[in-house]
Amino acid sequence: MSIERYLLVGAGGHGMVVLDALQCREPQINVCVADEAASRVGKRFLGLTIERLDATINRTAQRFHVSIGRNDVRARIFEALKARGGLPSTIVHPSATIARDVDLADGAFVAARAVIAPAATVAEGVIINHSAIIDHECQIRSHCHVAPGATLAGNVRLGLRVFIGAGANILPGITIGDDATIGAGAVVTVDVPPGTTYAGVPARKIR
Repeated sequence: MSIERYLLVGAGGHGMVVLDALQCREPQINVCVADEAASRVGKRFLGLTIERLDATINRTAQRFHVSIGRNDVRARIFEALKARGGLPSTIVHPSATIARDVDLADGAFVAARAVIAPAATVAEGVIINHSAIIDHECQIRSHCHVAPGATLAGNVRLGLRVFIGAGANILPGITIGDDATIGAGAVVTVDVPPGTTYAGVPARKIR
């Protein structure tokens, strides 16, 4: 087992998915699981004991990954750890398919059976969840979350902290603004302004 401690932040459901992928990649890795929620500290988590994040956050120059599905929370913790000298680490499940020329930034997560096609760009802290498809030349900015089964067709642009719901389909060339939310199963045929929520088939603004 490695003497390096790998910090995994977030002991919820998404954390289970990330930890499983990490251990598939590095079976002997020495993982520390931490969480901000006091109610979770000391409990068991896939065989590990959850530690308190504030006691762990002062460790510097160690690899970390923030395994929290909510974009704003993930971004806040990611930036705090990085500012303290932490080294954001990308985790890719062995069954994911990623084209050779994809630009995959530090701290991203790619789940089982996800596909990222040629010339795509995936920024820091992004989640590409189970069986999501990111087609050619898509650009995904920091701390977005593309939920299970969602599809981004070619040349789609996502701003910062965008959430794409499970099974949603984004048509080619669409741009979605910062902090926008796309509902599960939506079909997006028009550009989406920042901070709005679109849902339905075809997707329309609901908030």
